Amino acid sequence: MTELLLRIFIKQKDGADAPSLYHAAVGKLAGVVGIICNLLLTAAKIAVGAAAGSVSVIADGVNNLSDAVSSIVTLVGFKLAQRPADKDHPFGHARYEYLAGTVVAALILAIGAELLISSVKRIFSPSPISLSIPVAIILFASVAVKLWLSLFYRTLGRRIASQTLLASSADSRNDVIATAAVLIGCALRHFLDIDADGFVGVIVALFIISSGIGIARDATSTLLGKKADQSLVDSIEEIIMSHEKVLGAHDLLVHDYGPGRVYASVHVEFDAVENALLCHDIIDSIEHEVLDKTGVDIVIHYDPVVENDDEQNRLTAVVGGIIEQIDPRLSVHDFRIARGAEKNRLVFDICAPYDILHDKSELKSRIDSELARRGYDYETVIRFDGK
Repeated sequence: MTELLLRIFIKQKDGADAPSLYHAAVGKLAGVVGIICNLLLTAAKIAVGAAAGSVSVIADGVNNLSDAVSSIVTLVGFKLAQRPADKDHPFGHARYEYLAGTVVAALILAIGAELLISSVKRIFSPSPISLSIPVAIILFASVAVKLWLSLFYRTLGRRIASQTLLASSADSRNDVIATAAVLIGCALRHFLDIDADGFVGVIVALFIISSGIGIARDATSTLLGKKADQSLVDSIEEIIMSHEKVLGAHDLLVHDYGPGRVYASVHVEFDAVENALLCHDIIDSIEHEVLDKTGVDIVIHYDPVVENDDEQNRLTAVVGGIIEQIDPRLSVHDFRIARGAEKNRLVFDICAPYDILHDKSELKSRIDSELARRGYDYETVIRFDGK
């Protein structure tokens, strides 16, 4: 069914224009399908829930209404994300998709809170309900539709690498559990005369709130600039190190401005004796290869490294040993000797975990003390990078 919908409604058959035109087209398709399915389920559940007097069925219907609203927000988000770059937003507007996820989360949390209050009131003021054939049919149909929607969103989300659609997939999966709980609650009342309607309503409301919290966490984390996916980092580093003249790479930074708008920068090391024009050509090749294979627009800083300096090599090993003693998680790069008229300086970078970066002055002091204790009279200039 998913492939059929893609063939009918998506003109970019092979996704060659992704993650721009194809990405937006797939997102819009997912939004429209979600709106239609959820509105139909909302109308059916609220109608049969009101007829049966079941707050849990009505709550489940309102949950579907929140999903329909979420699909509308998602649709608008994908549409706005298509806007091209302008003077004020040179990296485009693709982050609208992430903002859409935040709005969806807020809507889900608000509806979940309201339903939780209504369900708690129902626990203390129960009223009779009945499991009629229409109620059973609608709830079973809802489980089937939501299972399909979960798979539909997951397939499309993976295809275009969309966090919003993957979140919708998880939300639909939770809806399956919530609707099954409502069905069980109605069955308990009908067959065993156990009034669990209000309690099941609470369970449904908690599922809604939990889903909203998860979506909010993912969306805000991306907007705040979370760490790049490790598989993407590994792919970029593998491409860089595949070139023969490259000695090493460090300080890789990845900036996510939305799907299809990922930029990066990195320092790449070459032997200082290599021809600068040759190194420049290699850098150009790496930048094009990274863009072609990963979709990341990368800028590379050229770092010439002196390899045949005995003093520098010896001091690199000494400082490396000191760093290893302080914390095995630390690493050194960009090491060089800046020779001055009065005193030579050791200039290098230390890559450190974020949990110890607040102790930069303490780390520098310990390194200076160890160098002095071993008889080395150098001034250190250290730059700290997080990892």
